[in-house]
Amino acid sequence: MASTFGLTLQEWQRRYQQDPHCIGALLTAHLDALDQQDNAWIYLATPAQLQAQIEPLLASYLANPAALPLFGVPFAVKDNIDVAGWPTSAACPAFTYTADADAFVVAQLKAAGAVAIGKTNLDQFATGLVGTRSPFGAVSNTFNPDYVSGGSSSGSASVLARGLVGFSLGTDTAGSGRVPAGFNNIVGLKPTKGWFSASGVVPACRLNDTVSVFALTVEDAFAVACAAGGYDAGDAYSRHNPRTAPASFNAQPAFAVPASPEFFGDKQAEGAWLRALEQLQACGATLHPIDFTPFHQLAEQLYYGPWVAERTAAVGEMINRPEEMDPVVYGIVSSGLKYSAVDAYQAEYLRAELTRQIQQTLAQFDAVAVPTSPTIHTLEEMKQEPVRFNSHFGTYTNFTNLADLSALALPGPFRDDGLPAGITLIAPAWQDRALADFGLRWQQRM
Repeated sequence: MASTFGLTLQEWQRRYQQDPHCIGALLTAHLDALDQQDNAWIYLATPAQLQAQIEPLLASYLANPAALPLFGVPFAVKDNIDVAGWPTSAACPAFTYTADADAFVVAQLKAAGAVAIGKTNLDQFATGLVGTRSPFGAVSNTFNPDYVSGGSSSGSASVLARGLVGFSLGTDTAGSGRVPAGFNNIVGLKPTKGWFSASGVVPACRLNDTVSVFALTVEDAFAVACAAGGYDAGDAYSRHNPRTAPASFNAQPAFAVPASPEFFGDKQAEGAWLRALEQLQACGATLHPIDFTPFHQLAEQLYYGPWVAERTAAVGEMINRPEEMDPVVYGIVSSGLKYSAVDAYQAEYLRAELTRQIQQTLAQFDAVAVPTSPTIHTLEEMKQEPVRFNSHFGTYTNFTNLADLSALALPGPFRDDGLPAGITLIAPAWQDRALADFGLRWQQRM
């Protein structure tokens, strides 16, 4: 049987068009080929759990193939998102419970024919952009194991980058669906808040969380997003798409870029960014340097102010069991206890003011283009500066959900040391399709 690793959605579809009855044997062999010791996985489906998903699909597919656009595509789920009958740990063994039902997005994807094959490792309680804050072990970079994978959706990015699934789900509060994409040379789609339901998702910062998608191509990422997204009356933060945003940018889009980008002394990251700017211009974009101060000021709010108290609220009674939490995660989450309600309101007023400035700036352009991360660090370096270096990774991501923006992380020109260095395009809410449309152009030229 030919290998099923590294397949795009179209390639999976072609396999089944030739013989839809092979789904059981194909996915059983695929599951058997996965390494049970691979620490990117926290949980892999049992043969019975795999068969329970497969059995109802074949008859539906034979009756109407178009109704199941993701028929038989194996996908991975970050382990803070529920899959019915499977454990959800949020990378904290003491927190683990068995999910009674699928998260809304998982149910949507299963209804489109996709098959959940495993749950993936993450920075505990989705607190971090590094992929090292987990009792299940640090997930290493796909291209150089000495380096971090990025987080918090480390496992989902890793298994996708290595071709072990057709797509994977992450979550993104501060950049967790984009930084791992940049570090592993894959696509990371961070949808507009409210497009994807958060029902059945362990919250990190409920006001700023969204499920995200990792894929090998922009086409795949957007196809999965369209299947997973949708209004959920059971999620108080779910939103209807107003369908007023453009479906594409102009042939020569105007992109804002930081006038004085920060790379924290990383010349290789800076060199990759300069090559990316040349590529953007080759794709027809015009580039317009802007003052990035409001973006940076808003980014700082997510971890260095009262917003961190949202994480304190999210972990619930686990805050009283520090010995059962990752020490770095506990240190961050427990810091929320020092803020008052007055502090929280003042932080919200500042968020609104900075967001207004950002949105007024973006109104002049189609989107803003930024490095996905200004730098990368080794696993050993992260041990020395776990908080400061994590903060560096969020320089161009932390503000996005606070300002209600959509984003698409794309593979970019590599660094001279052979590590990936992606770019991210950011636009106002509900411009996900326009971002994807340009992303297709970008990938065709890369």
